[in-house]
Amino acid sequence: MKKTTFCTILQLLTLTTFSQMPATPDKIYGELFVDVQMGRVFPDNKTFVDCVPKKDPATIVAEYKKIRSNPAIRFSLQKFVEGNFELPANPADKYQSDKNADVQTHIKQLWQVLSRNPDTEVKGSSLLPLPNPYIVPGGRFREVYYWDSYFTMLGLQESGETAMIENIINNFSYLISQYGHIPNGNRTYYLSRSQPPYFSLMLGLLAEKKGDMVYAQYLRALQAEYDYYMDKTAKTKHVVKMPDGSMLNRYYDQDGIPRQEAYKEDVEVADSALKLLSPAIQQDAERKNVYRHLRSTAESGWDFSSRWFADGQSMYTIQTTNLIPVDLNSLLYTLELTLSKAYKASGNLLQANLYSQLATKRKNAINKYLYNSEDGWYYDYNITEKKQQNEMTIAAMSAFFSEVAPKEYAAKAAAIVESKFLKDGGVLTTLKNTGQQWDAPNGWAPLQWVTIKGLENYGQDKLAKEISSRWIALNTKVYKATGKLMEKYNVEDTQKEAGGGEYPSQDGFGWTNGVLLKLLSRQ
Repeated sequence: MKKTTFCTILQLLTLTTFSQMPATPDKIYGELFVDVQMGRVFPDNKTFVDCVPKKDPATIVAEYKKIRSNPAIRFSLQKFVEGNFELPANPADKYQSDKNADVQTHIKQLWQVLSRNPDTEVKGSSLLPLPNPYIVPGGRFREVYYWDSYFTMLGLQESGETAMIENIINNFSYLISQYGHIPNGNRTYYLSRSQPPYFSLMLGLLAEKKGDMVYAQYLRALQAEYDYYMDKTAKTKHVVKMPDGSMLNRYYDQDGIPRQEAYKEDVEVADSALKLLSPAIQQDAERKNVYRHLRSTAESGWDFSSRWFADGQSMYTIQTTNLIPVDLNSLLYTLELTLSKAYKASGNLLQANLYSQLATKRKNAINKYLYNSEDGWYYDYNITEKKQQNEMTIAAMSAFFSEVAPKEYAAKAAAIVESKFLKDGGVLTTLKNTGQQWDAPNGWAPLQWVTIKGLENYGQDKLAKEISSRWIALNTKVYKATGKLMEKYNVEDTQKEAGGGEYPSQDGFGWTNGVLLKLLSRQ
């Protein structure tokens, strides 16, 4: 890293207070925002919140109020929006790939298509400007995403793009310095939550190139990441005290309102949930709970899945903040170990020892509360029912990815992966087909990697290689047929496209590119 860049990062990270959270589109545009989103002016609610105003937002709002207050004025809401806002563009949509090129060449060319230059602040835009270049996933995802970026970096590493890896890490350090955490993505409407904490693993990739002093350089950012998830710097309630007094964590969004980027969908889910309740129950409070569950699921990255539903089927029974997830806690175990390493590299052995002890305590709690010795699998824990869930998901493999699991657990877990989750195209996410995108028949690049690495960590190399081969074959087959790499894949029937979710399947695609390139390099 250049000296000037490192000094800048250090200066940013010495800030003890965080910037005031910028206003989100619903706050800026008020009634106009609600009318656009609930009126479905655009098929995708994310479109409007990504629009850029052509003039001062206050002027737009005043003009809208004036028009709406006069019933005699003939009015088209869509034309009003199109006249006052620049609609978001997806530059990658115009990219024509050469299907005759091998997939490695295609991915390396895509890095340029998916890369973005440092941002310029625009009043009224939801984009949080970043000081360094970055990679977006593709399609409707026009901004950087937190956990996506780690898996994208796996491919950047294989492409020799160390500078871009460092740029993304520095952007995330900048976001931490400004807002106290890495948000879901660099949009104002994502600031109320983070995503699975992979920042420490990103530093691990950079340390492979630059050595362990990387951990010392980013110590303040690591500590701030940990403090956020431990509820020390934000109005979150991630930390849960378990029955024996140990501490584990859950996903928890700060807000209890509809997601701005999926406003209509969230209102409709809450409406469905409230119909099931007794009139005596406080409707407003329960609606807020539903919204927080929905938002907290977005923090998990698994939005949405039967994993989070009380009845295992229906979105309106969502209960995410009631659950202690195995993947989140496995990642926080890794973060605690990384903090120990960072303090050791900085010469602070006392703090290094503290975080090593915290990691051990977390590991013990994970294995006590989330592991089922009868069937040999990890499950989320329901804090309201004080028992494990019975929903079997591939998230269990995160305990092996982070090396939380004892060695003797590996054989049973591998047998379950092979007998239940492994399909023609790779591993499933869950064993249920509910129409949600994080359920069967879909498979996702990050979870293939977590499963493969988790198996390798415990000597289950044959099964790991089989999963890798099947995923590579499916990705390559779809690329040869379409010239595209997709966000997710149907791993059960490799002749069909993946589906489900709140939006059509996206191409591009950052984490698919990264994981595929990494797996190809290991063949």
